[in-house]
Amino acid sequence: MLANQGYAAYANNKVMTASPAELTLMLYEGAIKFTNLAITAIEEKDVQKAHDNIMKVEHIIEEFQGTLNHKYPVAKDFDEVYNYLMMRLREANMKKDKEILEEVLKHLRTMRDTWKEVMKLAHTRQ
Repeated sequence: MLANQGYAAYANNKVMTASPAELTLMLYEGAIKFTNLAITAIEEKDVQKAHDNIMKVEHIIEEFQGTLNHKYPVAKDFDEVYNYLMMRLREANMKKDKEILEEVLKHLRTMRDTWKEVMKLAHTRQ
C-alpha cells in the first residue's frame, strides 16, 4: 500500500511539473495504453473492460480536440483526424471490434512518434 502511495505521488509530481509538450506526449502514451487494454479485453470477452478503456481513449481525443488552437490552419487537419478516430472508436465500441482498434492504435502511434520528433526538433533549436 505504501509503495502505491509513493508511485501515486511520483506520477502526480511528474504530471504537475511536465511542460505542455510533455503532457501531450503523456496523453498519446495513455491513449495507446488504453487502446491496447481494450484490445486485450475484447480478446478476453470482457465487454465492460473494453468499453471502459475505449471511453478513456475517447476522452483523451476529446481533450486533444478541445485544446486545438484554431488560429493555425493545421488545427483543422488535426480536428479532422480526431473526428475520424472518434468515429472509429465509437464503431469499435459498439461492435467490440479489435481490428478497428488496431487501426486506431496505428494512427495513435504515428501521431505519438511524430510528436516525439517535433519535441526533439524544438529542443535542438533552443
